[in-house]
Amino acid sequence: MITLPVINGADITVRRIYCVGQNYRAHALEMGADPDRAPPFFFTKPADAILHDGATMPYPPMTDALEHEVELVVALARGGRDVPPGQATALIHGYAVGLDMTRRDLQASAKRAGRPWDMAKGFDHSAPCGPLSRIEDTGPLTQGAIRLLVDGELRQHGNIADMIWSVAEVIAELSRYNTLAPGDLIYTGTPAGVGKTHPGNRLDAHIDGLVGLGITIGER
Repeated sequence: MITLPVINGADITVRRIYCVGQNYRAHALEMGADPDRAPPFFFTKPADAILHDGATMPYPPMTDALEHEVELVVALARGGRDVPPGQATALIHGYAVGLDMTRRDLQASAKRAGRPWDMAKGFDHSAPCGPLSRIEDTGPLTQGAIRLLVDGELRQHGNIADMIWSVAEVIAELSRYNTLAPGDLIYTGTPAGVGKTHPGNRLDAHIDGLVGLGITIGER
């Protein structure tokens, strides 16, 4: 059973981890995509890919390009199917700061071959996530600076207001494909500036109004 701590609340059990690809215009462009045409698309990570704040992430095998992607994470308290965007916020338990760690070289190879991204995205410890702040305490998050520092150097920065698809729209669209349930996490995409990490790097991720997330990249 994989759990996440909740500020001012009981821990939650993580059911599934969904991720949205290329949900910020600048990041879509840096990845060679056309953000004006593409509808949202989703991939998943296993629940046990969660890595808690303060942990060391072992450098994964089979890659020379472990890259960081800082993201707003949304946790659900309630589920549903075919949820209208206007009702999606009512499903939210709270928010956290997360990292979608990616074996970029494996992802690039999979893209070229038209193969799935599973081994590039869903590997061990690939979903670091900070403690959850309840929506009762934060209110619905529609804007706020998002940034990532590596060894104190700013690498990524943006604003969650710059998402191509809002949180409510992402929840609604995802619920067309799968029946959502309590404990589902949704990683909502990353701003531009993704890049490589190396053993010994300290990653500090922040979103205004939320508790930050810090991890260290371990040795190979």
